[in-house]
Amino acid sequence: MLEQLLIFTRGGLILWTCKEIGNALKGSPIDTLIRSCLLEERSGEVSFNYGAYTLKWTFHNDLGLVFVAVYQKILQLLYVDDLLSMVKQSFSEIYDPKRMSYDDFDETFRQLRLEAEARGEEMKRTKQVAKPLNGGVKKQGQVSKEETKKSNSGGGGSKKDDEGNKISSLANGNHHHKMEDDDDLANGKENTAADNNNNVGVDVSKLAKLRSKGVRGRGGLRKADSIGSNKGSSKVEPPKKATKKNRVWDDAAAPKQEEKLDFTDSVDEKGGNGHVEVVAADQGESMMDKEEVLSSESESEDDDDEARSDEKPEAKKKGWFSSVFQSITGKANLERTDLEPALKALKERLMTKNVAEEIAEKLCESVEASLEGKKLASFTRISSTVQGAMEEALIRILTPRRSIDIMRDVHAAKEQRRPYVVVFVGVNGVGKSTNLAKVAYWLQQHKVSVMMAACDTFRSGAVEQLRTHARRLQIPIFEKGYEKDPAVVAKEAIQEATRNGSDVVLVDTAGRMQDNEPLMRALSKLINVNKPDLVLFVGEALVGNDAVDQLSKFNQKLSDLSTTGNTRLIDGILLTKFDTIDDKVGAALSMVYISGAPVMFVGCGQSYTDLKKLNVKAIVKTLLK
Repeated sequence: MLEQLLIFTRGGLILWTCKEIGNALKGSPIDTLIRSCLLEERSGEVSFNYGAYTLKWTFHNDLGLVFVAVYQKILQLLYVDDLLSMVKQSFSEIYDPKRMSYDDFDETFRQLRLEAEARGEEMKRTKQVAKPLNGGVKKQGQVSKEETKKSNSGGGGSKKDDEGNKISSLANGNHHHKMEDDDDLANGKENTAADNNNNVGVDVSKLAKLRSKGVRGRGGLRKADSIGSNKGSSKVEPPKKATKKNRVWDDAAAPKQEEKLDFTDSVDEKGGNGHVEVVAADQGESMMDKEEVLSSESESEDDDDEARSDEKPEAKKKGWFSSVFQSITGKANLERTDLEPALKALKERLMTKNVAEEIAEKLCESVEASLEGKKLASFTRISSTVQGAMEEALIRILTPRRSIDIMRDVHAAKEQRRPYVVVFVGVNGVGKSTNLAKVAYWLQQHKVSVMMAACDTFRSGAVEQLRTHARRLQIPIFEKGYEKDPAVVAKEAIQEATRNGSDVVLVDTAGRMQDNEPLMRALSKLINVNKPDLVLFVGEALVGNDAVDQLSKFNQKLSDLSTTGNTRLIDGILLTKFDTIDDKVGAALSMVYISGAPVMFVGCGQSYTDLKKLNVKAIVKTLLK
């Protein structure tokens, strides 16, 4: 049964709801649909599930209207799509932007609903009738069950006939061949060999001469040829390869070699470093506090190039007069066939920029749904209209839904006399420890006291790596060594920071693949026990389709393994190695689209200052270039 049907504008003004149905919906399925689907460029999907409900929708893009139907998920209502299309057509005929009430549409909807339900019942009947018909139709080479039963039970005569046919065939043909074979066996092996030679038609003596000369056959060189070639090749000696000199690891090693192998810092007699390099005072301002400016000249050049590239294919397809006339008058309504070529080219362009294929396809479907039926403006092309719609969609996706101001939240936590806790998570080798140090340096620039917590008790050298960063930045570090419970280490670090009055605790965790169940369980425990203020996923900008798999499985595991009622997922993304990808910036879009979390930091170098904000306009421009 249909639970609700309502019509509203894209601005959110509800124009009409069905008063007959008027069932009270549990929760807020319509609000969730708008927030999670329509505003996130997922409108190309067929349906949306919320609790016990399924929601379907359609747009009238020219008038800016949205039609939504809500029904129980367990019911398979075949008439919902037909009903939505009929309601859309009927309501668009009476729609007036100045009008606010549409009470007279109730009777029209009642008739449309009855008509759609009748069609749905008819479709059910046709499906039920089609099942036995389809079951009775035999495919080529298949035998029905009834025929097999007849042939096994009642078809004794046919069995006898088959046996008779077999006997007659043996008597006529096969038995005769058998007798001939017996005669051949009686004549002996010499006779068969002669017959074979006659059949093949090859002179054995000639074949022997060819073998002695070393002629290639179908199987390559014969034995004689291979032996001869080996004899000839033994005279020419291959050049000797330069071998690597072995290292001497014992006490007899030269002092120069010992100096080359010694990478440790100089240590004085007391056990401390003789020279401590203070990098925080030398490296200057972090790139996080610098605004990135786009040059207007490069934008105009790119726009000119795009316009030229768009003009060439259009000139080939259409004549001069028709293209000019259409550009002046504008197209009546955009249809799917008009949008397909431009969307296909746009999808390929996004995929070349490292956007995951699944994400690129969903984005194009969403843009198609938002443009279908819309009137093309004068002096505009379809390709530029599609690109403009895609640009708006990308900006909407990459712009954070909620603002996460770390400095504001740090000061709010300081007023509550507790440290602000950030946990860094991610797969192996993406640069969690290095970028944690960059974030620590940026916080130091804003006069915030920071403590590092070495909770990577799994990887060898992880504690030493973080200790080196802490020494260079002159930041206190809390560590308990290896093979300890990371959740307990993080809890003790937070308690230590509370006693010492540290403002922020940066928790370093072990890198783990998204399918590693024990490590994901340990991470879920760390987050549930310590309840951090921010969970940052550290991901490489180099990944393509794997970005979708990593983030979706991290969120899924954190949700499944959560022991508390309030499930904690990833809050933000730190994108690393951004300086190595040139224009392949699609990983940022894939990660934000699949998780809904914003990109908060971008790592773009090896020094502590190489951390910056994501420039949304620059990313969108690069994706569509």
